[in-house]
Amino acid sequence: MSTYVAYVEVQSDPTLWERIRSRRSRKKGKSIAAAYGVLVAAGVVLAYLLSLAGWLPADPDAMDLGAMNQLPSARHLLGTDFVGRDLLARAMVGTQAFFLPGLLSVGVSLLFGTLFGVLAGFWPERFATPVGLFLQLMESLPKLVLVLLVIALFRPDIYLILLVVGVTNIPSTAELLRAKIATLKRKSYIEAALALGVHPARVIGKHILWLHGRGVLLVQATVGMGEAILIETSLSYLGFGVQEPTPSWGNMVALGKDYFFRGELWVSTAPAIPILLTVLGFYLPGDVLRPIAEERAS
Repeated sequence: MSTYVAYVEVQSDPTLWERIRSRRSRKKGKSIAAAYGVLVAAGVVLAYLLSLAGWLPADPDAMDLGAMNQLPSARHLLGTDFVGRDLLARAMVGTQAFFLPGLLSVGVSLLFGTLFGVLAGFWPERFATPVGLFLQLMESLPKLVLVLLVIALFRPDIYLILLVVGVTNIPSTAELLRAKIATLKRKSYIEAALALGVHPARVIGKHILWLHGRGVLLVQATVGMGEAILIETSLSYLGFGVQEPTPSWGNMVALGKDYFFRGELWVSTAPAIPILLTVLGFYLPGDVLRPIAEERAS
């Protein structure tokens, strides 16, 4: 008669010290991501303001045929392009191509998304059906088709293109806020405030949007700005956005692509690096800061 012995591996719960270390590592990662995002946003704003003021390391349109396709040096910190123009100066001026249009796109999506979200979430018996149908209609319109339609009907205007992008982002913001407001409205302190005669505008503005909705709005704003930069640079790369000789990170990459396969990689890589770092800097902090804002609100 054979005997079978079963061995069961029991996994012990993490100790208090292990939980503390895990929590510290998560907080450290969140702090690094948030600091990186703040640094990127500050760098973009600084470059934009310096370019507006004309405080540039060189003339972005000045050609130097004796210094074509140069690598970074003391004279040209980011190198030069195929006609000897300073890439750092052109990259700084290139922030003008997406900064204000991106803010327009984010502002439209947040403003009208908040409006529709509040109406459908706080007064569902009156506005849930019409607002829901309107948002479903907007969601059914493909973003890329609308952008191409605008380009076909009008001359390439990055403000108009990113305005369309902001309009197509309204449903996502509205739906996130609607769901959060519908949940918060059933909380006892919200019901008590309304029963005591507090004006609904104060309840919505302070107790809902400011304390509990800013995390959602922060994520939508950062992701929306990153998306605006991606769309602007992509369209400029394809020739539908900002046109030469006005610098844009997208058309700078496009102008250097012919030299990329000749071994002169830096001409197109130099403007591509800011695109990567900036988009990453806008995408990361939103997801990191939203749970922090919600934790402080709770």
